[in-house]
Amino acid sequence: MPPEPPARRVTVTGPPRRPGRRHPTGPYRPRTEIDEQTTLGHTYVRSLIRSQLRAALAVLAVLALLVAPLPLVFATAPDARLEWAVLGFGVYLPLVLLARWYVRRAERNERDFVRLVEDR
Repeated sequence: MPPEPPARRVTVTGPPRRPGRRHPTGPYRPRTEIDEQTTLGHTYVRSLIRSQLRAALAVLAVLALLVAPLPLVFATAPDARLEWAVLGFGVYLPLVLLARWYVRRAERNERDFVRLVEDR
């Protein structure tokens, strides 16, 4: 019987791959990226800041459109009671609704960010 050939040598060039693991040191966690201040973590935080800024700028634009014409309305108003009605119903009610919208939007942005970071 002829002797068996020697076993072929294999060079391992990467970390071992196990099913169910996406990262060599453990499962991939966006929170780790943020804690370690990597470029990807910075991108996650920047996306939260941008979404919050978009909501704030939208509120600012609506507020400017709501308040800017008030001097013209008051200058042309013949009665002081009309001014109070405009302030009470034309400004106060939209301000409350705008504030509620902004708070809900900001909370939703933060909730989405936490869901992304916590992998839920």
